[in-house]
Amino acid sequence: MDLDELCERIGHRFEQTELLDRALAHRSWCAEHGDADSNERLEFLGDAVLGWAIADIAFHRFTDVPEGRLTDLRKSVVNGGSLADAANDIGLGAFIKLGKGEAAAGGASKPTILSDAFEAVLGAVYLDGGPDAAFAVVERHVATRLDAADGGGHRDHKTELQERCARHDRPAPVYAVTSTGPDHAKVFTATVRVDGAELGTGVGRSKKAAEQVAAEAACRAFE
Repeated sequence: MDLDELCERIGHRFEQTELLDRALAHRSWCAEHGDADSNERLEFLGDAVLGWAIADIAFHRFTDVPEGRLTDLRKSVVNGGSLADAANDIGLGAFIKLGKGEAAAGGASKPTILSDAFEAVLGAVYLDGGPDAAFAVVERHVATRLDAADGGGHRDHKTELQERCARHDRPAPVYAVTSTGPDHAKVFTATVRVDGAELGTGVGRSKKAAEQVAAEAACRAFE
């Protein structure tokens, strides 16, 4: 598989591509290839980075929410199901290196394998690009689910962004959308600009979903 395409979906260009390659190596594949290093150590690191980033985002986004509810919000997105969804959104399963038996058993679509690989990729991003790069990946692919967990999953961020532009006497936002992958599993990346300045990017399984994520990021940029 083309790792350049995966980098585009993740939103991070690796300087050390061997880190990404290792993040995709499931232990079943490693057992068949001379006990090569699996992604488990990177998964451990990515789990810690994810917890930090989501705690930071939730703390600053939900300023009037008590500690107990913040903990619930964090748990609602830092879990296997949510991370498997994030992995599916970028088509990660197709890139995971699996042993023959695991591949035959449908390992590329198993939530546990997907969520572990997503955390490993995040750990690889952290090592390759540092905290800011890792934080951006969490914000782009995981933190977008926080609003849904808080009951705001149906917020129309595109309308909100347009209204903010009007209030600040700025021109209407302009979206550019690209797609990668085969027709049956396309991943869309949207970029929104206001007055020529890029304010947000987003990834989704549809053009509209990607634009909504980009608009949400742009709304935060206004703040």
